[in-house]
Amino acid sequence: MEPFVALMRRYCIDYTSSHDQSVCDEIMEPEYVVHISGWDLPRDAAYKPAVTRVFARFPGLQLLVHELVTNGERLAMRFSEHGAAADAGGRLAAWGGIGLYRWNGRRLLENFVEQDFLAQEEQLASGSPAPLEAPHLDPWLATRAEPANSEAEAIVRSWLAKGDLRAANAAIDGSWYAGHPEPFLDVDAVDVNDLFSAGARVAFHVSQRGRYRGGLAGVDPKLVGRELTLRCVGLARTQAGEVRDVRAISDRLGARQRLVSAAK
Repeated sequence: MEPFVALMRRYCIDYTSSHDQSVCDEIMEPEYVVHISGWDLPRDAAYKPAVTRVFARFPGLQLLVHELVTNGERLAMRFSEHGAAADAGGRLAAWGGIGLYRWNGRRLLENFVEQDFLAQEEQLASGSPAPLEAPHLDPWLATRAEPANSEAEAIVRSWLAKGDLRAANAAIDGSWYAGHPEPFLDVDAVDVNDLFSAGARVAFHVSQRGRYRGGLAGVDPKLVGRELTLRCVGLARTQAGEVRDVRAISDRLGARQRLVSAAK
């Protein structure tokens, strides 16, 4: 088993799915920080308390791995979390996420991650959970490190700069089962927050900056045209000098919350 993969096995099974936060100090350095929804969460001051609240809200929460990609020094994990929410009468939800992890060869140092919390909210409100995507049959033994690929990184950087994640065979958020909604952001610029490669695969976390074009439920139509930032994380596959397919998660809930707050 790849060393980084072995660490993530502990992260997924011994920590997250077991709800055992005592494992955190064993697999995360004290300076570990999680970047999510525009927030930076240091391990002890913010990340651990946030996870405690999640475990309380979803007492049976489980993490399911769909894909691992690593070059030995960096690792990307595409996953789903699912469970019954105690504060929603036990209603069920399943939502996707992608995390980009950095370690020092022993413990985790940093994670750029987004989860589809808007899908979670919609499922708990409607009482209709999303389907759960099939798991990887064995991400622990089947994942092999591949060397970083500067050519693949350049291809994906150029593609990301255009601001359209759909400009490839893309599954974004829940579009793999529910279809693509209309874009709600006219993208003017893209900031790359994190990017690395493993063979033909490139993991990225970006901030798309532009103007709200409408379409988010619960947002006043008068806010169309407001400046807005949408954070997205994904895994792209390159082939023959092009981006051929993409899996991505966007912070739609955070974007909506920022718009609503701006209107107050």
